[in-house]
Amino acid sequence: MNEQSLWLASEWASRLGPTVSNMTAEPARAGLEGPGPPPQPEPDAIIWRQLLDLTPEAALWVVAPATLWRELGLMVLKAAGLDEPDASEVRGTFLEILQQSLSAVCSLIGARLGKEVTLAEGIAADSLPEDMDWAGVRVSASQRQLGTLYFSCAPELAGALEPAEVHAPGLPPPAPGLVTGSRTFDLLMEVELPVGVSFGRTQMRLKDAIKLTTGSIVELNRSVVEPVEVIVNNCVIARGEVVVVEGNYGVRIRQIISREERLRTLF
Repeated sequence: MNEQSLWLASEWASRLGPTVSNMTAEPARAGLEGPGPPPQPEPDAIIWRQLLDLTPEAALWVVAPATLWRELGLMVLKAAGLDEPDASEVRGTFLEILQQSLSAVCSLIGARLGKEVTLAEGIAADSLPEDMDWAGVRVSASQRQLGTLYFSCAPELAGALEPAEVHAPGLPPPAPGLVTGSRTFDLLMEVELPVGVSFGRTQMRLKDAIKLTTGSIVELNRSVVEPVEVIVNNCVIARGEVVVVEGNYGVRIRQIISREERLRTLF
């Protein structure tokens, strides 16, 4: 099993246990057994091909023996107060467990690739794909061994996760974990935020504030030679000097403050 597929299998196992626990209120755990031969699906086993919105062939595969998916589905439904669900409800509930845990893996894939990756269509297949590596993931709940699920990923997805070795001449490789080209980030770039300029502040007693009238002067805590503060979304991000541009006031930025200082200046 290649390194990328094994990494995905391990990450999925680490998220499957908490997903089952959250949905059943029972302590559950899923552990990676390691690479193994292709599973031999028994009757009523679920062979699930979960597509991702990355490429047409990017998919994660899970094989669930009938006894295991039924047990997991029943555990969730009983926790919800349904003691006698029908078979379709049990199956659908197991698929909900599966998709919730695989959705968490999508976030990791997106972070690795520097783009948003989400689940696309899921398909119940009739047979296993050829020439794919598999890993077993053993599931337990309340110290009971429930069985083993089998995980694999399409070669196209594993290839996309291979680290790039080549980058533009003269430029350093991208920093680990740096997310670029994210559609979520692109959407945030269109968000409008209020921008203000603070000339200073002061405090006064209520009895003094109600005496203010037209022509009253309020003394601020900043002298005329000190820089004004540029405030974005109630956070000071820069300091500068007041200028006049074509009859309008403006601010020439003189200093961009550090992240630590921005946190201290939150209103």
